[in-house]
Amino acid sequence: MVQERPWFADMANYKVSGLIPNDFNWHQKKRFIREANQYVWDDPYLFKIGADNLLRICVTREEATSILWHCHSSPYGGHYNGGRTAAKVLQLEFYWPTLFKDAHQYAQSCDKCQKTGGISKRNEMPLQNMLEVEVFDCWGIDFVGPFPSSFSNEYILVAVDYVSKWVEAIASPKADGKFLKKIFFTRFGTPRVLISDGGSHFCN
Repeated sequence: MVQERPWFADMANYKVSGLIPNDFNWHQKKRFIREANQYVWDDPYLFKIGADNLLRICVTREEATSILWHCHSSPYGGHYNGGRTAAKVLQLEFYWPTLFKDAHQYAQSCDKCQKTGGISKRNEMPLQNMLEVEVFDCWGIDFVGPFPSSFSNEYILVAVDYVSKWVEAIASPKADGKFLKKIFFTRFGTPRVLISDGGSHFCN
Protein backbone atom coordinates (compact mmCIF):
# COMPACT_ATOMS: atom_id res chain seq x y z
CA MET A 1 0.00 0.00 0.00
CA VAL A 2 1.40 3.39 -1.07
CA GLN A 3 1.39 5.90 1.78
CA GLU A 4 0.15 9.42 0.99
CA ARG A 5 2.83 12.09 1.01
CA PRO A 6 2.38 14.31 4.10
CA TRP A 7 1.07 17.80 3.34
CA PHE A 8 3.99 19.30 5.30
CA ALA A 9 6.76 17.32 3.54
CA ASP A 10 8.10 20.31 1.57
CA MET A 11 8.16 22.49 4.68
CA ALA A 12 9.91 19.80 6.73
CA ASN A 13 12.56 19.35 4.03
CA TYR A 14 13.15 23.10 3.91
CA LYS A 15 13.50 23.42 7.69
CA VAL A 16 15.95 20.48 7.77
CA SER A 17 18.07 21.09 4.66
CA GLY A 18 16.99 24.46 3.24
CA LEU A 19 15.69 22.87 0.03
CA ILE A 20 12.84 24.55 -1.85
CA PRO A 21 10.80 22.50 -4.37
CA ASN A 22 12.19 22.97 -7.88
CA ASP A 23 8.76 23.41 -9.48
CA PHE A 24 8.00 26.58 -7.47
CA ASN A 25 8.02 29.86 -9.37
CA TRP A 26 9.44 33.08 -7.91
CA HIS A 27 6.19 34.13 -6.22
CA GLN A 28 5.62 30.67 -4.75
CA LYS A 29 9.16 30.58 -3.38
CA LYS A 30 8.74 33.99 -1.76
CA ARG A 31 5.46 32.95 -0.15
CA PHE A 32 6.92 29.60 0.92
CA ILE A 33 9.88 31.25 2.68
CA ARG A 34 7.56 33.72 4.43
CA GLU A 35 5.32 30.90 5.69
CA ALA A 36 8.38 28.98 6.88
CA ASN A 37 8.74 31.51 9.70
CA GLN A 38 5.60 30.00 11.23
CA TYR A 39 7.11 26.51 11.51
CA VAL A 40 9.72 24.96 13.80
CA TRP A 41 11.58 21.68 13.23
CA ASP A 42 12.40 19.58 16.28
CA ASP A 43 13.52 16.18 15.04
CA PRO A 44 11.48 14.14 14.22
CA TYR A 45 8.48 16.51 14.28
CA LEU A 46 7.45 19.71 12.54
CA PHE A 47 5.56 22.24 14.66
CA LYS A 48 3.27 25.10 13.63
CA ILE A 49 3.40 28.35 15.60
CA GLY A 50 -0.21 29.38 16.25
CA ALA A 51 -1.70 32.85 16.58
CA ASP A 52 -1.46 32.32 20.36
CA ASN A 53 2.29 31.60 19.97
CA LEU A 54 1.82 27.97 21.04
CA LEU A 55 3.57 25.17 19.16
CA ARG A 56 1.33 22.46 17.69
CA ILE A 57 2.59 19.31 16.04
CA CYS A 58 1.78 18.90 12.34
CA VAL A 59 -0.05 15.63 11.63
CA THR A 60 -0.89 13.71 8.46
CA ARG A 61 -4.40 13.28 7.02
CA GLU A 62 -4.59 9.73 8.38
CA GLU A 63 -3.62 10.88 11.86
CA ALA A 64 -6.12 13.75 11.62
CA THR A 65 -9.00 11.31 11.10
CA SER A 66 -8.05 9.39 14.23
CA ILE A 67 -7.66 12.62 16.23
CA LEU A 68 -11.13 13.81 15.18
CA TRP A 69 -12.62 10.50 16.28
CA HIS A 70 -11.03 10.80 19.71
CA CYS A 71 -12.07 14.45 20.10
CA HIS A 72 -15.65 13.95 18.88
CA SER A 73 -16.92 10.35 18.77
CA SER A 74 -15.02 8.58 21.53
CA PRO A 75 -16.67 7.96 24.94
CA TYR A 76 -14.91 11.08 26.24
CA GLY A 77 -15.37 13.10 23.04
CA GLY A 78 -18.78 14.52 23.89
CA HIS A 79 -20.13 14.76 20.32
CA TYR A 80 -19.76 18.54 20.28
CA ASN A 81 -20.21 20.68 17.17
CA GLY A 82 -17.44 21.33 14.67
CA GLY A 83 -16.17 24.49 16.31
CA ARG A 84 -15.81 22.94 19.77
CA THR A 85 -14.30 19.77 18.31
CA ALA A 86 -11.67 21.84 16.50
CA ALA A 87 -10.98 23.75 19.72
CA LYS A 88 -10.34 20.44 21.53
CA VAL A 89 -7.88 19.43 18.80
CA LEU A 90 -5.98 22.69 19.23
CA GLN A 91 -5.95 22.23 23.01
CA LEU A 92 -4.28 18.86 22.45
CA GLU A 93 -1.67 20.74 20.37
CA PHE A 94 -2.30 19.16 16.96
CA TYR A 95 -2.49 21.03 13.65
CA TRP A 96 -3.26 20.56 9.98
CA PRO A 97 -4.36 23.23 7.46
CA THR A 98 -7.99 22.12 7.02
CA LEU A 99 -8.62 21.47 10.72
CA PHE A 100 -11.76 23.60 11.11
CA LYS A 101 -13.30 22.50 7.80
CA ASP A 102 -12.65 18.83 8.58
CA ALA A 103 -14.02 19.17 12.12
CA HIS A 104 -17.29 20.68 10.86
CA GLN A 105 -17.67 18.00 8.18
CA TYR A 106 -16.91 15.26 10.69
CA ALA A 107 -19.52 16.55 13.15
CA GLN A 108 -22.14 16.95 10.41
CA SER A 109 -21.57 13.41 9.14
CA CYS A 110 -21.62 11.83 12.62
CA ASP A 111 -24.48 9.31 12.68
CA LYS A 112 -25.15 9.68 16.40
CA CYS A 113 -25.26 13.47 16.15
CA GLN A 114 -27.77 13.24 13.29
CA LYS A 115 -30.07 11.08 15.41
CA THR A 116 -29.79 12.85 18.75
CA GLY A 117 -28.46 16.31 17.87
CA GLY A 118 -30.21 19.48 19.03
CA ILE A 119 -32.70 21.43 16.93
CA SER A 120 -31.14 24.28 14.98
CA LYS A 121 -32.28 27.90 15.35
CA ARG A 122 -33.81 27.68 11.89
CA ASN A 123 -36.08 24.73 12.74
CA GLU A 124 -36.99 25.38 16.36
CA MET A 125 -40.46 26.60 17.35
CA PRO A 126 -40.65 30.31 18.24
CA LEU A 127 -40.82 31.02 21.96
CA GLN A 128 -43.34 33.37 23.52
CA ASN A 129 -42.25 35.59 26.38
CA MET A 130 -44.13 35.05 29.64
CA LEU A 131 -45.29 38.10 31.56
CA GLU A 132 -45.02 37.69 35.33
CA VAL A 133 -47.90 39.51 36.99
CA GLU A 134 -49.55 39.72 40.41
CA VAL A 135 -53.18 40.20 41.45
CA PHE A 136 -54.74 43.31 39.85
CA ASP A 137 -51.69 43.84 37.62
CA CYS A 138 -53.41 42.73 34.41
CA TRP A 139 -57.05 43.48 33.57
CA GLY A 140 -59.27 42.75 30.60
CA ILE A 141 -61.81 45.57 30.18
CA ASP A 142 -64.71 46.51 27.95
CA PHE A 143 -67.85 48.64 27.97
CA VAL A 144 -71.20 46.94 27.43
CA GLY A 145 -74.18 48.94 26.15
CA PRO A 146 -75.90 51.22 25.60
CA PHE A 147 -78.82 50.06 27.71
CA PRO A 148 -82.05 51.86 28.61
CA SER A 149 -81.11 54.62 31.04
CA SER A 150 -81.25 53.71 34.74
CA PHE A 151 -80.27 56.37 37.25
CA SER A 152 -78.61 58.17 34.31
CA ASN A 153 -76.41 55.13 33.57
CA GLU A 154 -76.48 53.62 30.09
CA TYR A 155 -73.28 51.52 30.05
CA ILE A 156 -71.61 48.87 32.18
CA LEU A 157 -67.85 48.67 32.53
CA VAL A 158 -66.87 45.00 32.80
CA ALA A 159 -63.35 44.23 34.05
CA VAL A 160 -61.75 40.84 34.76
CA ASP A 161 -58.48 40.41 36.64
CA TYR A 162 -56.40 37.87 34.67
CA VAL A 163 -54.70 36.44 37.77
CA SER A 164 -57.47 36.07 40.36
CA LYS A 165 -60.39 36.03 37.85
CA TRP A 166 -62.05 38.72 39.97
CA VAL A 167 -64.90 40.37 38.05
CA GLU A 168 -66.04 43.97 38.37
CA ALA A 169 -69.20 45.36 36.73
CA ILE A 170 -69.64 49.11 37.25
CA ALA A 171 -72.52 51.20 35.91
CA SER A 172 -71.47 54.26 33.92
CA PRO A 173 -73.40 57.14 32.34
CA LYS A 174 -71.28 56.84 29.18
CA ALA A 175 -68.45 54.82 27.67
CA ASP A 176 -65.66 57.12 28.74
CA GLY A 177 -62.07 56.31 29.65
CA LYS A 178 -62.06 59.19 32.13
CA PHE A 179 -64.61 57.27 34.18
CA LEU A 180 -62.24 54.31 34.14
CA LYS A 181 -59.44 56.36 35.70
CA LYS A 182 -61.69 58.12 38.19
CA ILE A 183 -63.57 55.10 39.59
CA PHE A 184 -61.56 52.01 38.72
CA PHE A 185 -57.93 53.07 39.23
CA THR A 186 -58.68 54.67 42.59
CA ARG A 187 -59.93 51.32 43.91
CA PHE A 188 -57.37 48.88 42.50
CA GLY A 189 -54.40 51.09 41.66
CA THR A 190 -52.83 51.61 38.26
CA PRO A 191 -52.45 48.22 36.53
CA ARG A 192 -49.36 47.17 34.62
CA VAL A 193 -51.41 45.88 31.68
CA LEU A 194 -54.86 46.75 30.33
CA ILE A 195 -56.29 44.55 27.58
CA SER A 196 -59.17 45.91 25.54
CA ASP A 197 -60.60 45.86 22.02
CA GLY A 198 -58.92 49.18 21.29
CA GLY A 199 -62.16 51.17 21.23
CA SER A 200 -61.96 54.95 20.94
CA HIS A 201 -63.33 55.38 24.47
CA PHE A 202 -60.07 53.89 25.82
CA CYS A 203 -57.84 56.27 23.85
CA ASN A 204 -58.29 59.43 25.88
